[in-house]
Amino acid sequence: TMPKEPAVLHQNILDTTAAVLACGIDPKKCFLFRQSLVPEHAELAWILGCLTNVSRLLRLPQWKAKRASQNNEGTVGLLTYPVLQAADILLYKSTHVPVGEDQVLHLELAQDIAQHFNKKYGEFFPVPKAILSEL
Repeated sequence: TMPKEPAVLHQNILDTTAAVLACGIDPKKCFLFRQSLVPEHAELAWILGCLTNVSRLLRLPQWKAKRASQNNEGTVGLLTYPVLQAADILLYKSTHVPVGEDQVLHLELAQDIAQHFNKKYGEFFPVPKAILSEL
């Protein structure tokens, strides 16, 4: 949600890929792809954003904290990031999502969006359940 120099962004993508592989993710058993190369993520985020109330996003604690840390100059990207997260989950019709405690509210938003979409357009998205990680 913060502007990056293109070279830094490219290096971050490589570093993140290397870290994922170093953690033991086996690309022969898992799909590993760059989300930005899959336009359906942004397309679904737009559709879901058109169904999401701004007031709901403004109440999210992560928005309040990040906005405060940015001298109350929060960006639209920061505000709508939870909708993109919902699109990331719902696009693949995920039924269970591993999350940490700090992401439970974002998953609840994804659940609410799925339910709202299904009520309006018919059963399409499963309502994903949280798998809370233990540290």
